[in-house]
Amino acid sequence: MTISPWFWVGFNLFVLAMLLLDLLVFNRQAHVVRMREALSWSAFWIALSLAFNYLIYREMGREAAMNFLTGYLLEKALSVDNLFVFLLIFTYFKVPAQYQHRILFWGVLGALVLRAAFIVLGAALISKFSWTLYLLGAFLVYTGVKMASSSGDPNIDPENNPVVKFLSRHLPITARYEGGRFFVRREKLLFATPLFVVLVMVETTDVVFAADSIPAILAVTQDKFIVYTSNVFALLGLRALYFALAGLMTLFHYLHYGLALILVFIGGKLLLHDFFAVPTEWALGVVAALLALSVVFSLVFPRKEVPLEAPDE
Repeated sequence: MTISPWFWVGFNLFVLAMLLLDLLVFNRQAHVVRMREALSWSAFWIALSLAFNYLIYREMGREAAMNFLTGYLLEKALSVDNLFVFLLIFTYFKVPAQYQHRILFWGVLGALVLRAAFIVLGAALISKFSWTLYLLGAFLVYTGVKMASSSGDPNIDPENNPVVKFLSRHLPITARYEGGRFFVRREKLLFATPLFVVLVMVETTDVVFAADSIPAILAVTQDKFIVYTSNVFALLGLRALYFALAGLMTLFHYLHYGLALILVFIGGKLLLHDFFAVPTEWALGVVAALLALSVVFSLVFPRKEVPLEAPDE
């Protein structure tokens, strides 16, 4: 089915309106996002995503709806890794809780633009060079094996991060946070604040995660509309998911094994697509089952975690 340009315009205007409503109305004042508020917003974004999924089913058919749901679940699952990294970054830089939502808002906005560019580029390459499907498949299998062999704990070293070093060399940065501002002017000079440094770290971290998540969803479907919209809805609910799971993330210590198996499965599906076509229902079932099992195993077999601590100043 050909998507009307007006539908693309309308969808993006809707997304922009929701983001502006979030920033200018519901979160106009900086505040600490409590569990109840986070869960309410998470439920809202999930319900909105499922409603859109039903619209796709009505307008584009069952297979398109299944592909959207598979892509949405895949992006949501991979987002949990992002959230754990965000938690480490916020802890290291001692970001006040009331300003974390502001960073995530602009981080998600930047991620939407970045993902759109990745999707257009990836889909164009696949359309022009069909053999790139095999490269994507091999990359996903490699990524899955690498993830499974790791400890699951992300390697974050902000002090030696090249982005942080670059900003420190080329920008005057204030010693303390200046409320929720990214820049302040002092004696006619413009200074960046530590909040801006954290934002840049969040944005650059998303580049790394996009390199995994976009190929994974393109392996499910090459329909740019399905890939884009499933990514958008997963990202829109990312902030609420962070605040809902911030205190629980360390419980899901088996999740990275589940994600690793999912990436290997999706990559294998691509590598074997000329010999055996995996039905969409099977792909959705495998993704959902692996996610559920990794969460269940994490809860049934908990491990003791060392509390995250920021370095002494």
